[in-house]
Amino acid sequence: MTTRSFAMYALAVLVLATTFVPGASAVAPALPASYPAAGELVATRVAVRTGPDRSAKVIRLLQQFRTDYRLQIVLAVGQANGPDGTAWFKLNLPMRPNGTVGWIPAASATLRPTQSRIVVHRGLRRIELFRGGKRLLYAKVAVGAPGRETPLGEFYVTARFVPDDPFLGAFALETSAYSRLTEWPGGGKVGIHGTSEPWLLGQAVSHGCVRVSNRTALALEHLAPVGTPISIVAR
Repeated sequence: MTTRSFAMYALAVLVLATTFVPGASAVAPALPASYPAAGELVATRVAVRTGPDRSAKVIRLLQQFRTDYRLQIVLAVGQANGPDGTAWFKLNLPMRPNGTVGWIPAASATLRPTQSRIVVHRGLRRIELFRGGKRLLYAKVAVGAPGRETPLGEFYVTARFVPDDPFLGAFALETSAYSRLTEWPGGGKVGIHGTSEPWLLGQAVSHGCVRVSNRTALALEHLAPVGTPISIVAR
């Protein structure tokens, strides 16, 4: 190999090393047609930054798999191009404080526009689910008690499961919201789940979670996939 060809080879390796996202596929996934959009990481690990720039401060690291071995689901609320022209996703992050947002390279995740949307009315103590602008569910809920209020804001469904504890009812959605109680399971993650005490629906009695009837919980099992956006509003 000549000195010139070796230099060109070294330059090519350097370019690849500075643009490669560990764990990402060779071809960047297509960008979603609209937002919000949810999906899975294709990178084994990705740094979430304060802006769409590799020099921006790192907020946290996201792993492709959670500690419970479930896939890490992310929700993007928009996109932007970085200084080098590459696309970045703006994420709604599942962490404290509620409402934290951050940016990851678009090549590190594959996302699709969401179809459903949940709205929890804390004051009215009602839950709604919309799909394509049509309301498919409307039901009574119980919310957090005074001092343990269900947090307001924009969140999303991070996991779904059938509870082992009958107190949590027939089905449960884990959300990206966090309650005031850090000692609560998962560090205080807020859930939307069924209940073994349906007579308490319509009241402010929980530790921050949103309780629904088991019938509503089973409806959410079919209507609210992971990544579904959730708005918790005051009224």
